[in-house]
Amino acid sequence: IIKKEVLEEQGAVTLMEALRNTPGITMQMGENGNTSAGDTFQLRGFSLQQSTFVDGIRDLGAVTRDTFNLEQVEIVKGAAGAETGRGAASGFINLISKQAHLGDESSASGTIGTANRKRATVDLNKQLSETSAFRLNAMAQDSGVDGRDYVNNKGYGLGLSYAAGLNTPTRVFLYSQHLRQNNVPDGGIPGIGYEGYTSVTGPKVRRENFYGSVNDREKVDADMFTVKVEHDLGEGTTVRNITRYGKTHMDRTLTGVNTGATGITATGPQSAWTVNRSRQLVDQDNTILANQTSVNTRFNAGGMQHSLAAGVELLHEKQNNFDHSTATGTVAANLYNPNPFDPMANFGPRTGGITSGTTNTISAYVFDDAKLNERWSINGGLRADVYKLSTNNVTAAGVRTALEDTRSLMSASIGSVYKPAENGSLYASIATSATPPGANNFQLSATANNQANAALDPQQTNTVELGTKWELMDKRLNVAAAVFRTTNDKQVTVDPITNASVQEGKTQVQGVELSVVGQITRLWQITAGLAKTSTKQINQQTATVATTGVRWSPDLTATVWTSYQLDKLTLGFGTRYTSEAKRFVNATGAQGNLPNVPAFWVADAMVGYQLTDKVNLRLNVYNLFDKEYLMAVNNGGGRLALGAPRSAALTANVKF
Repeated sequence: IIKKEVLEEQGAVTLMEALRNTPGITMQMGENGNTSAGDTFQLRGFSLQQSTFVDGIRDLGAVTRDTFNLEQVEIVKGAAGAETGRGAASGFINLISKQAHLGDESSASGTIGTANRKRATVDLNKQLSETSAFRLNAMAQDSGVDGRDYVNNKGYGLGLSYAAGLNTPTRVFLYSQHLRQNNVPDGGIPGIGYEGYTSVTGPKVRRENFYGSVNDREKVDADMFTVKVEHDLGEGTTVRNITRYGKTHMDRTLTGVNTGATGITATGPQSAWTVNRSRQLVDQDNTILANQTSVNTRFNAGGMQHSLAAGVELLHEKQNNFDHSTATGTVAANLYNPNPFDPMANFGPRTGGITSGTTNTISAYVFDDAKLNERWSINGGLRADVYKLSTNNVTAAGVRTALEDTRSLMSASIGSVYKPAENGSLYASIATSATPPGANNFQLSATANNQANAALDPQQTNTVELGTKWELMDKRLNVAAAVFRTTNDKQVTVDPITNASVQEGKTQVQGVELSVVGQITRLWQITAGLAKTSTKQINQQTATVATTGVRWSPDLTATVWTSYQLDKLTLGFGTRYTSEAKRFVNATGAQGNLPNVPAFWVADAMVGYQLTDKVNLRLNVYNLFDKEYLMAVNNGGGRLALGAPRSAALTANVKF
């Protein structure tokens, strides 16, 4: 759990920045000429783009999520199909929204920093009566990006929450979130000159070089409306119902560089070298309508104390990608002195072509934690999903392709906890999840060897985990250790003898994770974690070559953040380490372009000062030692994103 206090200390304003506190999570960049839109990351070797939730409900859309309306971020690791349904091969992320509460509490903050950073937030909570309250959270920002020319993040957000019946048996929560973004997206820089880049020999480009167009844009409209009702029936039993409607629209035009073997033209003097560019358009709608009804209860039966949770979920999800007439005549950029004002062809209006997918799911689940005695307890969960995915694609000429997949999915978990002492526990668990064809992008395929073909079986993921958790120093400090193995089975591969497509490929991820969270003393806080993992592909073969590893999966990731309070002064320091993450994992080895993301470590620091009872000042310095490091490399290996250079932000927090 990453709490809002840690997010505030670090000045983390996006979900991607918040997740730097979690070992085992790595960031992604996208395909060759394109750059991924929104939050893109993987956990324990598997993508989490379709396993992000808000208050327990699946969240959709290519959005860079902001932290202004978050109470905390929860990262759940391990196959989690019993908790969330389809996917969740390695876990999921759950974002907890800020809610209205009793008592008056208001604050505001303003931030200025390097790269012309400007951001303001406000958090107003007002008690309306003895049982009701209203809360408003708002954010506005207009900021450049350190180390990058022309790239800009601009937008505003609003979170509204009303609660009635607080401290009564029946409680009603009405809340919504609205986000508007108008950014200049970043396609990265060519990898020429960096270690391992062999396509063309030459010096590095300026890290600030912008190869896009001043007319590039990334406009996002995201709205979410939620109604939650809770009722206590008495004797430890509570019934909840939550209904949500959400819609997100992404309008994005990005000019990226193509830096494969023929992407850079290295003729004549270096000052005349050029790099090819292409334009990518995303015009996408995501819609979700969800209803969950659940019951939580406690009772004694069979000589055991039971804590039971059960529920049903109705879920409708839809994604539309609209076609536009192609932009032609893209101008190559000068490799070392690109001009963002070069005339660039624009995409035309919508052509009538659409790539559309709809998923409807009916789910039922039950979890039980049975306490056998003061030392032992067992727990288990089971979830059944009746799942239907419909693909309905139409070309500009009116040619329609309709595919459909209906099936039932079962996921389960079982575990046991032993408490050798009041402050410690040992546990073991086994959990499963299922990922049906097309589940990650709402698109089915008629191609026989495509993983999205409806004739194929769902991928099956199994996780086995052993661990221990202890509360130390009068329960101020939580420490934990775990060993795990996750196997994802039924991936499409090629039989090397018959050359036929079969579902015999596997991905295996195993490792050890350690964590420390809490207070070493009353004034000294720490959040730290380490993940040592080993990833490999088993029986994974194309027609010509075997795949042995899992790309973008470092063997070691570690993170620590600690702060100490000295009267009115608070000092904070943190560091992050990521070992080498390989792009090329085929048996033949790397061929041209960047083969990996080299290992790196980065340090950050913070100084806070309590000016008055109501006013706090905080200075954050990022990349304290100004290290140059590759944050991400695209799948083709010719394009990269560098981590930000040394930068700083000064924030004033005011309570009133």
